[in-house]
Order: sequence, then C-alpha cells, then structure tokens
Amino acid sequence: MNKSLLLASLIAAAALTACGKKEEAPVAMPAAVASEVAVAASGVAAAASEVAAAASGVAAAASEAASK
Repeated sequence: MNKSLLLASLIAAAALTACGKKEEAPVAMPAAVASEVAVAASGVAAAASEVAAAASGVAAAASEAASK
C-alpha cells in the first residue's frame, strides 16, 4: 500500500511538473525574413485570385452549356 501511494505521488508530481512548464517566448522574425514572407504571401494571394477568376469563368461556361 505504501509503495503504491509513493508511486502514485511520484507520478502525480511528475505530471504536474511537466504540465506546469511555461512555453518559451516566440522568437522575433528578422525584418528581411518578414519582408520575404510578405512578398510571398502577396504572390500567393494574387495566384489565388487568378484561380478564383478562372473557376468563376468555368462555372459560368458550365452553367451556359447546361442551359442549352
């Protein structure tokens, strides 16, 4: 019984210690990297816009073909 209680206490203490650790502070991104990320995000947004326009055109063509 004492060994079980001691083991349970150790497990509980280890679990509380592991769960109680604070997260590390996020590392600040250098300005050059942030600039490159912004440019890449802008390019992705432009590509997504082009894809959306193409999909809209395809949907309109499909709708027109279906109505004939």
